[in-house]
Amino acid sequence: MKIDFVSDVSCPWCAIGLASLQTALARVGPEVPVALHFQPFELNPGMAPEGEDVVEHLGHKYGIGAEQIARNGESIRQRGAELGFTFDMGARSRIYNTFDAHRLLHWAGELGAERQLALKKALFGAYFTDGQDPSSHDVLVRYAEQVGLDGAKAREVLESGAYAEAVRAQERWYQERGIQAVPAVIIDDRHLISGGQPPEVFERALRQLAGQAA
Repeated sequence: MKIDFVSDVSCPWCAIGLASLQTALARVGPEVPVALHFQPFELNPGMAPEGEDVVEHLGHKYGIGAEQIARNGESIRQRGAELGFTFDMGARSRIYNTFDAHRLLHWAGELGAERQLALKKALFGAYFTDGQDPSSHDVLVRYAEQVGLDGAKAREVLESGAYAEAVRAQERWYQERGIQAVPAVIIDDRHLISGGQPPEVFERALRQLAGQAA
């Protein structure tokens, strides 16, 4: 079963969605073999290099105040905790451009699905748990090394601009097919599950589709 997980590393519901999907995959076990691939989506493709204050950005984007932003953040923190993912809302003060993170993930995907998954999870942790800047090449290389990837090669990818066209093409492909919000979980190129759903939703869909295929 092929699963394309369309997401951004600066999207909290994407971190929740991945943790939830992995919980579901653990529940269904080896009876439902899965090939998981991460596809790029930028929530803020025009973000300036220096980023933007989180509260200012969310307030402008959604028309809500600091108190509502704080309440939403607490709800997200609790959902993450239930799934074993740590959101440190105090550590994350700015929103950044994530295009280079997607280029690095594309490179990791060429090395294998497990390596791409490890890097994806590390980059979610870098931003949401550790409050790091996912546009920084030093940060990206450091977290790549933490999951066993070659730091020198990672830096070479980042500094060369490699995979830029491939990432742009993937982003366009999904946008042209109606993906306007993430996470978007696409199973076997046909079945879409949107949002950071509970594990039960993913588990039910996986079992149902596996049964149909059988």
